[in-house]
Amino acid sequence: MLKSITDNATGFEKRFENIGTEVFEDSKSASKAVAREISNLILEKQKEKKYCVLGLATGSSPKGLYTELVRLHKEEGLSFKNVVSFNLDEYYPMEPDSVHSYVRFMKELLFNHIDIKPENCYVPDGTLTKQEISDYCKEYEAKIEALGGIDLQILGIGGNGHVGFNESGALQNSKTRLVALDHMTRVAASAEFLGLSNTPRTAITLGVKKIMEAKRVILLAWGELKSNVIKAAVEGEVTSKIPASYLQEHDNATFVLDKEASSKLLRIKKPWLVEQVNWSEDMIRKAVIGLAMELKKPILMLTDDDYIENGMSDLLASEGKAYDINIEVFNKLQNTISGWPGGKPNADDSNRPERAQPEKKRVLIFSPHPDDDIISMGGTFKRLQEQGHEVHVAYQTSGNIAVADDEALRFANFVTDYNSHFHIESPEASSIFKEAKNFLKHKKGSDIDSSAVRHIKGLIRKGEARATSYFVGLNDEQIHFMNLPFYETGTIEKNPVGPADIKLTMDLIEKIKPHQIYAAGDLADPHGTHKVCLDAIFEAVKNLKEKSFMKDCWVWLYRGAWQEWGIDEIEMAVPMGPDQVLEKRYGIFKHQSQKDGVVFQGSDSREFWQRAEDRNKETADLYSLLGLARYAAMEAFVRWHY
Repeated sequence: MLKSITDNATGFEKRFENIGTEVFEDSKSASKAVAREISNLILEKQKEKKYCVLGLATGSSPKGLYTELVRLHKEEGLSFKNVVSFNLDEYYPMEPDSVHSYVRFMKELLFNHIDIKPENCYVPDGTLTKQEISDYCKEYEAKIEALGGIDLQILGIGGNGHVGFNESGALQNSKTRLVALDHMTRVAASAEFLGLSNTPRTAITLGVKKIMEAKRVILLAWGELKSNVIKAAVEGEVTSKIPASYLQEHDNATFVLDKEASSKLLRIKKPWLVEQVNWSEDMIRKAVIGLAMELKKPILMLTDDDYIENGMSDLLASEGKAYDINIEVFNKLQNTISGWPGGKPNADDSNRPERAQPEKKRVLIFSPHPDDDIISMGGTFKRLQEQGHEVHVAYQTSGNIAVADDEALRFANFVTDYNSHFHIESPEASSIFKEAKNFLKHKKGSDIDSSAVRHIKGLIRKGEARATSYFVGLNDEQIHFMNLPFYETGTIEKNPVGPADIKLTMDLIEKIKPHQIYAAGDLADPHGTHKVCLDAIFEAVKNLKEKSFMKDCWVWLYRGAWQEWGIDEIEMAVPMGPDQVLEKRYGIFKHQSQKDGVVFQGSDSREFWQRAEDRNKETADLYSLLGLARYAAMEAFVRWHY
């Protein structure tokens, strides 16, 4: 049985959660626990000389699970010869050898690395004619029934609560069938297909009925982006609007979550409502700020009655009057505000987020993509430079997959026209242009960009990043293009962080010997580029922490264009005036290839500069709502202690 970091014996789940939930520190430890349960089931079935029938999922959620199952096979000898697997779904139409095919996904992540018999691996067929699909789906279910049903079904969950491709509105008795994909689902998948227009509109999916008939169901969910739908599925009512909520009526289903995915659950967000808590400084701050935001009252206006009526009487009993608690929390929050992100020289720094000394610091800003620095902390970036610090920026990846094909072709044309106008003979440039143009002309949606096209796209983003750094005031010696190897696959699917990535990161840190490191602390997608880049930084810092220069190095984490730190988490808030907001916007505008309908727009139709401005304004508005000074915008940071 799964063993998580939470104690499920207290009974509070029965009051608030309508399904068993297990919360783990991270997706890696959660995946290991689920893999061990699957391993035990396979071994049990082997003793009984029976098939083990597994229902398998695709997407980002089960990647770590499949990695661990492969490890169990290779290192511990787990055999899959008695396993029969049925995948949940497949895009339609879809060729099995396409880079987007779930057949290929399963082979590359699992089947090709274990001893499962190929004839025992079933994935819905995306090559059928529409006339063949109905009979095929009946046969698919018949094969499952002939084996006695699914012993253990693995699920992910979509942002709209879908399981498999059973979208919002799917009924509990729905069968395996061809379905139209919800717009939200297509938008979420559009990054993989390099744009919404290339994303399939239909898919074949196992029905809810067969999922509910599985003897055991485990739903995996990682990252903050899943937290809202997890709360709705676990704590809300059973509804066709959120098909995952049907699992509340399954007698052996468990949601397996990492901390971020569970963050909106009541026992995580407001644990004092469900059990006795240790009223630590962090817990008090979380509770009081949360109460003020919920009641839309300044912190200093909260009363004893507010505390009592909202389940926080234990805090009063432990710490005294609301008046005194309010002042303590208010002062702590006020002390996070600083217009001196590198520390204020010759000032008392006992209540400031950063040290006053050394007065001039060496600063290293890591940017996962070539625009994360300016989008996420552009105001702070410019402030650090203007206040006299030695600022370096390191672009960790080329970001080449986020450049549209027509942009690449435009720049390739520019080079050949430039050479022609100035009578520069360059057969190599002409050859590269012809190759790239020919490739892009005949490129299919599932094709990986050629090396030449990827390099052109990378050069476009490199030039934009350099232009931004010049705008801030850096020179070439302060701009570093790392091109971490994990990223250079040409596809959305990246390699795990490896020794080469960590070494490149360590070498740069050792070269600069920074007093401050800024890194993207996005945890929304545990397999995304931001998280992989962050893992490389964390490993590098841990490996270097015994070096003398690291004793004076602080690591600050910023968030990307998608989300911001919770107000109770923020340890440094850098305010911006209206003029600084405009300056940041102009810096973002240097990234022309990322404007006007970028490749990875996501479900948010706003431009990146608009998202950044709105997010920074919202942070400033929250500080104002809580009774603090009002600013036009704020950028927020959390310190990582290593």
